[in-house]
Amino acid sequence: MKRLVAAFAIFVLCSAPLVGSAKSNIDQKILQQRQKQREVQAKLQQKRGELDAARTKFQSASQQLDDANRNIAVAQRQLASLQGQLRWNQKRLDWNQVQLGAAQATLKRHGDALNRRLVDAYEHGELGYLTVLLTATSFSDFVERWDDIRLLVAANQQALRERKAAEAKVAAIQSDLLASRVRLQADQSAVTQKENQLASLAEQRRQLVVAADAEKRVVAQEVTDLEETSAQAEQAIQELIRQKQAEEAARAAAARRAALLAGQEPPPLAGAPGALSWPVSGRISSPFGMRSNPVSGRFTMHTGIDIAAEMGTTILAPADGRVISAGWNDGGYGNMVILDHGGAMSTLYGHLSQIFVGNDQEVKKGQAIGAVGSTGHSTGPHLHFEVRIDGRPVDPMSYLH
Repeated sequence: MKRLVAAFAIFVLCSAPLVGSAKSNIDQKILQQRQKQREVQAKLQQKRGELDAARTKFQSASQQLDDANRNIAVAQRQLASLQGQLRWNQKRLDWNQVQLGAAQATLKRHGDALNRRLVDAYEHGELGYLTVLLTATSFSDFVERWDDIRLLVAANQQALRERKAAEAKVAAIQSDLLASRVRLQADQSAVTQKENQLASLAEQRRQLVVAADAEKRVVAQEVTDLEETSAQAEQAIQELIRQKQAEEAARAAAARRAALLAGQEPPPLAGAPGALSWPVSGRISSPFGMRSNPVSGRFTMHTGIDIAAEMGTTILAPADGRVISAGWNDGGYGNMVILDHGGAMSTLYGHLSQIFVGNDQEVKKGQAIGAVGSTGHSTGPHLHFEVRIDGRPVDPMSYLH
């Protein structure tokens, strides 16, 4: 019977390398997937930089277009104001032209009368006025006729002076209005030229906005495609990790069976309640379960616990294990480390400021694996800590001691 048990134990132990061989194959696939993801991440980082540049270019072009449109609006208001002034000035010119015509006609009549009087005086002397005076019937009649003649001459002279003054005034206004019209027309021409230049500039900037928007859309789609590719690569890695954990769990179970059959003390079971120590000391700022996400504001599942700690606080491995992921994560964790502890248990550490371990590195309980930070989707320094069984998040409080 003892020989049978020993033979079975030897068979179990000899079968372990087969599991190790499968594990090595899975490790190779994980390495390949990680290399693929690193390449995708490098392209994604480059495209995100291009997307930021495209967005900045689009915003700059849009701002320049808005500035050009505002300047066009100002020029159009100036042009409308000048056109209104020109119309009003033309009306004043037309009215002054009428007044000037009337004054000139009146002056012509007075001039004609004056010319006739001068001719009459030249040909006949002042006999007309003398005849009027000498034919007076009495002295009082003579005085009245003298006053009438004097008033008539004075009135004619006053009318002549007023008409000449009116003509000079109207001519001055006419000249001023003509000069104003010339200035307004020059201003209107300048503003029209400026408006045309601004319209041409605005059209160029509209084309730049259209081109920048098209470029932004293309790069945004490329970023989306790369993010989907990255997510698919991450899913493939997680699936390979689950396979790896299952293989290691089978190997650990085989080792336990072999130890039991050989009458030895079996190694402790991994993943049992209370099997993990605290990675950092601090209060729990957000427990496991549904909550309102502090970044997005949506009501979602919080797949771990948040432990409040100061920036740079050292994070310690809560149990022996192997690093199965160490690096940047696009899912919101920022700098992230995942440890495999066997027995289908793994732990995740998110938002790290620094990472002290590398992929596939063996770590011991209490070993420093990183430092507390606030990378990724985070509102402040803390450690996001997860416990996963068979790849599914569970409440870490059941496994901490």
